[in-house]
Amino acid sequence: MNRRFALRALAGTGLAAAVAACAPMAQQPTIAGILSTSDQFSTLVAAADAAGLVETLAGPGPITVFAPTDNAFAKLPEGTVDSLLQPENRDQLIEVLSYHVVSGEVTSDQLAGQRTSATTVQGGSLHIDATGDAVHVNDARVTQADIMASNGVIHRIDTVLLPE
Repeated sequence: MNRRFALRALAGTGLAAAVAACAPMAQQPTIAGILSTSDQFSTLVAAADAAGLVETLAGPGPITVFAPTDNAFAKLPEGTVDSLLQPENRDQLIEVLSYHVVSGEVTSDQLAGQRTSATTVQGGSLHIDATGDAVHVNDARVTQADIMASNGVIHRIDTVLLPE
């Protein structure tokens, strides 16, 4: 009797595990989804919307985004963000935002201990220094690395990157 009970319990556990493995998993959000649900990226989201780049950030990827926070945008000279958000400055806004994006998924473990560069979607080059205690991208410091999304990765930075 005890053997039958043990076999039934084991079979029931196996069936539950099989059902759980087949159940649809929650879809990981896209880069656009993560940025839009975080209160620290509201300026970046507004800029991406004004530039018509939200669909790109929600696309299939993979891409890597060095995402400046609202505080990073606040460090720009007064009036810069408002000026970039004007429809007549859309091309300049696209240049600035696409300078924060690299094709492919680049995670911190791929950069650890290296000084390297990466070509941005905008066509410029980012200088990445991951040899010290913190990772720097040009003059920006990565304050949170490897925010994984279904279509790539986000690295939060403390300074807006400006194309040279």
